[in-house]
Amino acid sequence: MSHTSVLLRESIDALKIKSNGIYVDGTLGRGGHSAAILAQLDGGHLYAFDRDQEAIEASNDRLQRISDAFTLIHANFSQMKEKLEAYHVNEVDGILLDLGVSSPQFDEAQRGFSYRYDARLDMRMDQGQPLSAWEVVNEWDYTALSDIFYRYGDEKFARVIARAIERQRIQASINTTWELVEVIKSALPQRELRKKGHPAKRVFQAIRIAVNDEMGELTKVLEDGIHLLKPGGRMCVISFHSLEDRIVKHAFVGASSTPQIDKRIPILAKDLPQAPYRIITKKAIVANETEQNENHRAHSAKLRVLERI
Repeated sequence: MSHTSVLLRESIDALKIKSNGIYVDGTLGRGGHSAAILAQLDGGHLYAFDRDQEAIEASNDRLQRISDAFTLIHANFSQMKEKLEAYHVNEVDGILLDLGVSSPQFDEAQRGFSYRYDARLDMRMDQGQPLSAWEVVNEWDYTALSDIFYRYGDEKFARVIARAIERQRIQASINTTWELVEVIKSALPQRELRKKGHPAKRVFQAIRIAVNDEMGELTKVLEDGIHLLKPGGRMCVISFHSLEDRIVKHAFVGASSTPQIDKRIPILAKDLPQAPYRIITKKAIVANETEQNENHRAHSAKLRVLERI
């Protein structure tokens, strides 16, 4: 089970790491970005978050071989502010978020993330949370299902798929990934089934996002993380689909915008309020052709960077 970090060099370069700085990896995964940050620290410290206990355990040995200047925190990155406060950390030099799902999570059939393996519907990044994909598929009503399929998956057949799920669960519950795949396929016209790509991809993505409240958690970590940055500190975020990227872009634009001043008020240019942040990436950084050829996950990756002035 391997995981190749996307945009590794670009994101580490963008952090402008100071050897004695305090850095946060909000998405530890299998430790690729964390290892690269830790290797540049001398007197600094890394705090790495992950809601997946397996990720914490898998990364610990890898990081220990580099240095002991790190702390692993089993928590969602949306809890970053309060968890760091417990370590008396109120400001940091850099934050990195890689919003992609770790490859091993997809590769472990029993986690129920992938339509490639038959397993009980799960998709929980934190195995301790009560809500799983099973509850979403079998208990959420038609309106809620069609809404997440459309909003989180850009699924144009969201309504007919939701109706098909609703009809099926009257007969029997939908318990496994492959049972769900068959229901999705049954709702789609033949022309869609003949298209390139798996017909269940968008629905599985939408359910995963809903199960883990990924959009709500992202909104909170962006708000809190931006305020944690020291002057000169940077936040680097790698997103993998358009909804995530829009949320990141909107947050960065909001943080780097100056308050609106009534044009009728006479004020010198030098006295105009200045934005406390600036966007480093006017256009998102994407993977080069070599990385895209070597790692299919890189095709949709976008890196955006914000700096506190």
